[in-house]
Formats: sequence, structure tokens, C-alpha cells
Amino acid sequence: MALAFAGFGVAGARDASAQPVTAVDQLPRGQEVSATVTGLAGWVVAAKDSQGYPFAVMDKAAAQILVFGGDGRLRGAAPALFGSATGDHTAPGIAGLALREIPGRDRTTPAGRFVGGFGPSIDAGRVLWVDYDSAVSIHPTATGVPAEKRAERLASPSPDDNRVTHGCINVSPEFYERIIRPTFERGGVFYILPDAMPMAEVFPEFAQSRANAQRNDGRRARRSARQ
Repeated sequence: MALAFAGFGVAGARDASAQPVTAVDQLPRGQEVSATVTGLAGWVVAAKDSQGYPFAVMDKAAAQILVFGGDGRLRGAAPALFGSATGDHTAPGIAGLALREIPGRDRTTPAGRFVGGFGPSIDAGRVLWVDYDSAVSIHPTATGVPAEKRAERLASPSPDDNRVTHGCINVSPEFYERIIRPTFERGGVFYILPDAMPMAEVFPEFAQSRANAQRNDGRRARRSARQ
């Protein structure tokens, strides 16, 4: 995948003399990033929606996570594991349940915009919370349940087998230590694309911006045709 799209030409003047940073690309060979993901990332930067904090865009359907610095530059892209249940909701009270108590239908990774950061957990030490209230975090794959074959699923070139967690997002230990941990050490913003909910409901301002751009493109095309 060509990662050049992710600079968006928005780095501040103070970065003009900085050495370019090569983004870490761990996506399977030939796997593309959707126009929705790149469009959302571009909008986040243009609208300053992350308020200068680093951010990540996660595509559950493609099983991808893209991580950006506060300057809007792509730091890394990698496959990820998501909740085994298809859905964008968070079940009430799920944060208070033990993993084994979570019904299969509620093992979802919720969609939306979340402000998170590192903090303590009851059973896993210090973790990167995406959404503390729904107990969703990003952490490296573990081998606690061999039958789930999480490492093998993560290494698979297809996204079809990447729905296996109880709702958290898993990445490879290397990507976590090299990209996730240092990027979000002081917190960040996390954008998770929906499985089924309309984009206009999950990210209304982005959807409106995209609709406006499409209307403007249509007007320009009509003016051009009359010339």
C-alpha cells in the first residue's frame, strides 16, 4: 500500500525543516485503504477535530488501524483484531462484566469518536483506553487462549478472520511498542468506522463535509459543461 496519501500537506511551519518520517506499513501486501478512511483522516486534520492530539482511524470491515501524529502525518498502518460480534453498539453495564460473562452478541467494538489515553485497569495493569466507559482498549495480542489463534489471525492476509476479541482492539506486539505506545503516551482521539450504522449518524460533521464537497464538484462540472 502506498502511504504517501497521509501527509495531507498540513504540517506546521515548525516542521518544515524536520526530517521526513517513514511510516511503518504492516498491512498485507496489496491490501488497500478505503477512500472513507483516507477521507476521514484528511477531514480530521483539516477540521482540527483532534485538536492537535494524535489520532487513529480504525476500519473494522478491513481490519485495519491507521495511526497519525498530532501533525497529521501517518505514523503507521497495521492489521488489527476487533470484536467477534458485528455491530456498533455498547451493551449497558458491559464494563462491569468478566470476559466470560459477556454474551456473544455484545462482543462488539463500538463505532464512533472517542477520546482516550493510558490508565489503570483491574486485571491488566496500565492499558490504552479507547473508551473507558465501555472497557474498550488497544493492546498487543496475547496467547492466553490458544484456540482463538489471535496471532495467526492477525498475520493472515485476509480481514475475514480478524473478528475474534471481546470488543477490544488487538495489534501485533511490535506495532504496539513501536507505534501505539509512544504515539498515545499523552492520550489521543480514536475514530472507529461502523459496521452498519450510517456514517452520517456516527460522524455527522464529516458526512456533511463530504456531501458539501460532492455538491461543489457537481456544480463545477455543470459550469464546465456549459462553457
